[in-house]
Amino acid sequence: MEKHEDIQYCFQDGNSSCRKVLLSTSIYITLYIFFSLISAVTVFLNVLVIISISHFKQLHTPTNLLILSLAVSDLLVGLIVIPVMTVAIMESCWGFGEYFCVFHFFITFLCTTLSLGNLVLISIDRYFAVCDPLLYHSKITITGKAASVSGVKTVQANKSERKATKTLSIVVFTYFICWIPTLLIYFFSSVLGDHLISYFTSYLPLVNSLINPIIYALFYPWFKVTAKLILTLKIRRL
Repeated sequence: MEKHEDIQYCFQDGNSSCRKVLLSTSIYITLYIFFSLISAVTVFLNVLVIISISHFKQLHTPTNLLILSLAVSDLLVGLIVIPVMTVAIMESCWGFGEYFCVFHFFITFLCTTLSLGNLVLISIDRYFAVCDPLLYHSKITITGKAASVSGVKTVQANKSERKATKTLSIVVFTYFICWIPTLLIYFFSSVLGDHLISYFTSYLPLVNSLINPIIYALFYPWFKVTAKLILTLKIRRL
């Protein structure tokens, strides 16, 4: 007589229920710990960016305010979207009800839309800063008139804008790199199935919210200085 492998369902009232995803206990726990760390680090780094730009008035430039807006949407991703997405991906059965499911899709769509919108505004900001610097410094930059008084200051400002453009170009490029594998996975989902690759590619767009503050730390000296002041609690003395 042919033996059939036992199939485990989420609810034992019949085979109309969804099947459980069978992962070993070690992999199951490791993935939860890994994704929880991603969530915690994402929140921590973006809070540093938000405090840095909000607290120090010297950083209140149009470009940095766009970075602040992007950091807020990235914070929401780390605080809400990643934990809920972890449960949605790791567990084959959704146990939080229909209303929370709708809320999950809404907040995910909202955060990803805000991130894309901020990147579009950043791209426009950088376009004018590079292609029409005179208009940018006189119309957009808050301290444009002061910078245009001295030719030396104008040259320094232009160099700073070019450096900021390179940094923010990396941010935009990273965004698309994180999204491309996820879009491809939908076309080949039948091939990969429940393979571990599908878990990680589903997370790549969310990991972009973790990568952005790391890019700031690598290329923006002001973020290194302000983060050090915040972590050493020296911000209270300022």
